[in-house]
Amino acid sequence: MQYALEQPLAIQAEQSERVAFIRRTYLHLAGAFLAFTGILFAIFKWMPAELSEQMLIWRSQPMNAFIIVVAFVGVGYLARWWAMNGGSQAMQYLGLSLYVAFMAFMFVPLIYIVLYYYTDPTILTSAGVLTLCITGGLTTAVFVTRKDFSFLAPIISVASWLAIGVIVLAIFFPAAFNLGMWFSLAMIALCCARILYDTSNVLHHFRTDQHVAASLELFSSIAVLLYYIIMLLLQSKRE
Repeated sequence: MQYALEQPLAIQAEQSERVAFIRRTYLHLAGAFLAFTGILFAIFKWMPAELSEQMLIWRSQPMNAFIIVVAFVGVGYLARWWAMNGGSQAMQYLGLSLYVAFMAFMFVPLIYIVLYYYTDPTILTSAGVLTLCITGGLTTAVFVTRKDFSFLAPIISVASWLAIGVIVLAIFFPAAFNLGMWFSLAMIALCCARILYDTSNVLHHFRTDQHVAASLELFSSIAVLLYYIIMLLLQSKRE
């Protein structure tokens, strides 16, 4: 990653400044997940269940599912650009807010399946606890070892585009590409690699004024991890 030199990288800053940057990053990450949870709570409390079901049916159509995949890539790119290069603080927060809102939208059909098809909300609790434990373990590993995991960047990039390609193929050729438990496990492994990479970037490659962008990257990785842990738990119930 290449950054301008307005503020020092966290690894080069004074300890008090570095600690303040890390604190701001994780406070923003916590705020992003609170907003994410609040949006989903509001949707399922006040939006008719029939509308959530219609969203699920709409997303089950191949072309619509493909549009969602394209939107996921596009919104992610736009949100990151605003957060990293938007210039003003307002643009940075707009990027983070856009991504949080979009991810909440992505989760609606999945949570609808959990609540109305399986009627087992403990799946969400279990997935949340597992996500928190995995994230906590990976974060601790980075902060204790202070290892720079930037070498994972090309691996993550290739694996991410490969995953997108497999998802697109599964959309249009479901008989040949069945995204079962092994795919969910592979995506969980990829998300774990991304959390290692993003967390090490917080220490080594973000400037001390880039806490919004840093929190967005972490939110993205952890939210996708949560999504595929829920998927894995659902798939295990089908077996």
